[in-house]
Amino acid sequence: MRIARVWFGVHALVVLIGVVTQLFVTSGVMGGRYDSAAARMANVFAYFTIQSNLIVGFTSLLLAIRPLRTSTVFRALRLDGVLAIAVTGIVFHLVLADLQDLTGWAWVADFLLHTASPLLGVLGWLLFGPRRAVTPRIIGWSVVYPLAWVAFTLVRGAVDGFYPYPFVDVTAIGYGRVAVNCLVIAVLFLALAFGAMLLDRLLGRGLDDPDEPRLRRDVQHRPAESGRE
Repeated sequence: MRIARVWFGVHALVVLIGVVTQLFVTSGVMGGRYDSAAARMANVFAYFTIQSNLIVGFTSLLLAIRPLRTSTVFRALRLDGVLAIAVTGIVFHLVLADLQDLTGWAWVADFLLHTASPLLGVLGWLLFGPRRAVTPRIIGWSVVYPLAWVAFTLVRGAVDGFYPYPFVDVTAIGYGRVAVNCLVIAVLFLALAFGAMLLDRLLGRGLDDPDEPRLRRDVQHRPAESGRE
């Protein structure tokens, strides 16, 4: 358990360093869409990469502080973080990595957010869980975040013309191609989610199911009432 808490703490630290470094790098980039450093740094948080890192980093920090967490909100956020950071790593290295040539601190931030964090997130979940935390209900809740991100990105893009990634750039490839790209990523997300549920059940054999009714445990711990049958 101590190793798990150290792992989660290291992951949270990697996310913090990666995001802070990215903000520092972005603040100094001139000649882009946004003139002020504040606007450029605020825009960093519109990226799926940053949001997925923040979610997985936040849940990792909570696990480093107190490992046993079974609330529906936490379990949904934990699954979101692990799946989103996995999608981030997969999509980046398959689609986006060749589109840039970074050096210095920009490369450091890129490595931490697109490579180190996905590896720590996926391996941390495989090794330390928490187990028996993925159910169809939790998967349903976890879908809310990526759908909200797509909706926000398309609405914002329609207003100011900014799209964070080429595969959602409506002005360049049109709504039809964007819809297909989002569908592919949605299928990948759901495939990973149900794969995670099956693997979670396999790895968590013998452990209590957080969704199991607690009536039996409550009865076992209820004090006996004398004089009553």
